[in-house]
Amino acid sequence: MAGCDHARTGDLVEQQDPTPGPGVSRETEGWNDEHRRAALIQSLPAVDDSTPLAAQLAADARRRIDLSGRRFPRPEATRILTIANQKGGVGKTTTTVNLAAALSQAGLNVLVIDNDPQGNASTALGIDHRAGTPSVYEVLVEDEELAAVVQQTPQLPRLWCAPATIDLSGAEIELVSLVARENRLRNAIDAYLEHRAHQGLDRLDYIFIDCPPSLGLLTVNAFVAAREVLIPIQCEYYALEGLSQLLKNVQLIKNHLNPALHVSTILLTMYDSRTNLAQQVAAEVREHFPEQTLRTTVPRSVRISEAPSYAQTVMTYDPGSTGALSYLAAARELADRGVLAAASSRDGVEPQGAQPENAPLQPSTTTEDN
Repeated sequence: MAGCDHARTGDLVEQQDPTPGPGVSRETEGWNDEHRRAALIQSLPAVDDSTPLAAQLAADARRRIDLSGRRFPRPEATRILTIANQKGGVGKTTTTVNLAAALSQAGLNVLVIDNDPQGNASTALGIDHRAGTPSVYEVLVEDEELAAVVQQTPQLPRLWCAPATIDLSGAEIELVSLVARENRLRNAIDAYLEHRAHQGLDRLDYIFIDCPPSLGLLTVNAFVAAREVLIPIQCEYYALEGLSQLLKNVQLIKNHLNPALHVSTILLTMYDSRTNLAQQVAAEVREHFPEQTLRTTVPRSVRISEAPSYAQTVMTYDPGSTGALSYLAAARELADRGVLAAASSRDGVEPQGAQPENAPLQPSTTTEDN
């Protein structure tokens, strides 16, 4: 965005939250003294774990203090992540927009590409996506430049969105006859990043691609365009249903179209610590994918569900809520892991979730993902 201070690669960006939650003063914001933060956390009163509401409130207070004033590392290069799961209703779009908003609030530059004909990501970000609005459809099918369709979100100045319209529902058929149909989104993103550089605009730090719950050409384009795959997994029965097929499809794309593609992150969503089922699902996922699964879990939350109806993410709708704090913690963990993975790559170590060429990508119970 023109006029923004240009940040150097590797800089740390301090979280920008203009609305601290209850119990946290503005003086708490920006504290970089780990000892003082730890002392504040220790000073919180102990609660009886047998009262779930009180325990949750205390946990939120501790997390709010822990996150306030934290710095998010800026990646060395633009990270492009496709959020995918062939099972519907697991929180793909919700995860996409809220992680993007959390990183944007932390001062990072983020683009969301709504590659789902339903356009729910566009709705949640307050972006106009009525029929006739320049959208991802024109980019994929009509060779329109991505710069011509990207809109800045009304709530967050460092967050942009390339919207989806109903026209995108017909793109699957129209793409079949086009040359290099699997590479059209990647080419558009490459051109857009070059455009921003030539215009003197700040570099994008993250690009999130929201996908439909199917493996068609829209999803294939997203896999080819990205380097990383982020998989949200619902902590309920049948959570792993379809996951093996998704991993096989990722491996196929890796082998034939995008050698850099790998599953870097798994986020557990709709987690309810009060149920044995949620705990069992979480334990099973962590057993199979110990390196990829984030420590942070996202709980079921009324606020998360309400936010899109107000054309907002939960990060702006209720920044002090449990859901917002969970996504903020997940975003920080995602950012930290990216820096560690980049450092490992420079040292010749395979990044988390990456697979050797032609290696089968299947769940295992060993300490390695595959």
